[in-house]
Parts: sequence; C-alpha cells; structure tokens
Amino acid sequence: MEPVRDVNVDANAKVSDLIQWYSEIHGFMAGHLVESINLLKKAIRESEIRILTFTANLVSTGLRGVFAQLIRNRLFNVIFTTAGTLDHDIARAMGGKYLKGYFEADDKVLAERGYHRLGNIFIPVEDYGPKVEGFVRKLVSEARKTKDRWGVYELLDLAGSLIEDNNSILRAAHESGARVFVPGWPDGAFGTAIFMETQAGRGIQLDYNIDMKKLADIFFSTKGKAMALIIGGGISKHHAIWWSQFRNGLDYTVYITTAVEYDGSLSGARPREAISWGKIKPEASKIVVYGDATIILPIIAAGILDMQS
Repeated sequence: MEPVRDVNVDANAKVSDLIQWYSEIHGFMAGHLVESINLLKKAIRESEIRILTFTANLVSTGLRGVFAQLIRNRLFNVIFTTAGTLDHDIARAMGGKYLKGYFEADDKVLAERGYHRLGNIFIPVEDYGPKVEGFVRKLVSEARKTKDRWGVYELLDLAGSLIEDNNSILRAAHESGARVFVPGWPDGAFGTAIFMETQAGRGIQLDYNIDMKKLADIFFSTKGKAMALIIGGGISKHHAIWWSQFRNGLDYTVYITTAVEYDGSLSGARPREAISWGKIKPEASKIVVYGDATIILPIIAAGILDMQS
C-alpha cells in the first residue's frame, strides 16, 4: 500500500494535474474518482458494447454538452436514458433558454411568471412544451414519408438527423452511430406530442418491440466484452443491467450516484447486488463514485477523453 500524500494545489493547473492530486489525496471519494477513470479507460479500450446511462435532470444542465461530446467521440455506442432527456435535448436544440436559478425560489411566484423549475434551473414555459411539440410535428411528418411503423430508437435517429445543434445528444448519436434507447418514452412532452399527433390523424405507430429486437441483437450476438458508465438510477440503469444479464453480465461497471442502498432501491443498489441477478459478472471490475454528477462527470470525461489525444 502506498502512503497518502499531502497536496499543494496550483491555481493554473490542468485537469490532469487535478486528477493526480485526487490520486494523492485518496480519501474518500477522491480515490474512487481516479480509479473510475482508470477503469473506464481500460473498459472502453477492451469492450465492444460500451453503455452510457443517465437521467434527464442532468440534461437540463451544461452536462448536456459533455454527454454529446462523449457520444460524438464514439466512447459509448449504446445509450439508455429517460423521456425527459428527449424533452430537454429537443427544447434546447430548438432554441429553448434554460436559465440559472436557485433552489430557494418561491414556486408559486415562478408559476405566476411562467417558469418551470428543475432544481436550480428555471425553464420558461414557452421554451419547453411548445418547442418539443413543434419539433415532434415536424419529426412525425418526416417519418410518415418513409413508413408508418417505427422503433423508438429508429425515430430518435431520424430526430438527430433533423437537429443542427452540435451540443445535442440526439445529433451526436446520429453522427456517431450510437443507438439511443428510451424504454419510458411516453413519460414526457415528447411522448405526449406523439400521442397528440396520432389523435389528430397524422401520427405514426411507435413499437418498442422493435427496440427490444435491436437490443436482443446487441446483447445476444455480440461476443466481445461489455462495459457501462451508469449515472443515476431508475429505468435507465435497470434497462442497461437487465439486458446485460442475457450475456452473463457486464465485464466493467462504474456507478455515479447520490442514492443509498439501505432502502432497497434499484437506484441505490451497488454493483455487488447486480451480481446476484447475473447482471454484472462476479469477476467484473466495478466501482461506485458517490457524489453529484454535475461535479464528477466533467472530471471523468476529461480523464477518458485524454486517451484519444
């Protein structure tokens, strides 16, 4: 075992210096953060299936650009996320302004002034639902020119082709060939807008069984290793590890979370619990980094993007 070293910081340091300082600080999540970067570098190099999962709340922040960057650089090729990701990504791609707010705001006053609040992000009402609805009308019109029945991942690839924002997650996935899977796709403005188009007689059929067939092709047929960077919990996390069990589990896993395991939640479950379900291999390399992804992910991203330089 190596000794812990005291650190003196330099205000002009690079991110690589910061990562080295965390390695020397070691306790308590500092060591886990450095280990996660090293694990991800190895996992990305060695894995054929490279999974990224995250929750929609993060897409309302500037992390949206980081996700797009990781995907565009082909570090990940299978994406699992939630319906809100589609809403935020599309709304912002269509010019929606997400504003810096504060947690202590009076929500009654915000509602009266026409703002939604997501933590300390304020979203003007007109920059959310109407932006998504307008885009979906265009998307459905374009989709109907080709066929009537679509898989969700197929439609999202088409959506990415219609978006011109370089910070768009859907655009980045379209450009890199990554597949975006959203099992809870009806649970937001995007899904409701699809339904409304159908009700108006100009809709398409969305069939998630088509996505399931694609997932089966990926997880049953791919013989190489599989890794996952799982940020947050919920359906995104579970869909990734659920499908991974059909290939005897993940080989490498990094969790970033603020959830705890004592309440039995899936979001708080650590990688060791997934071993009992066959979702992570017993011999897999795995680690949990506890903390806010808006702070942690940019450092990890800088660390793993460095492997391409």
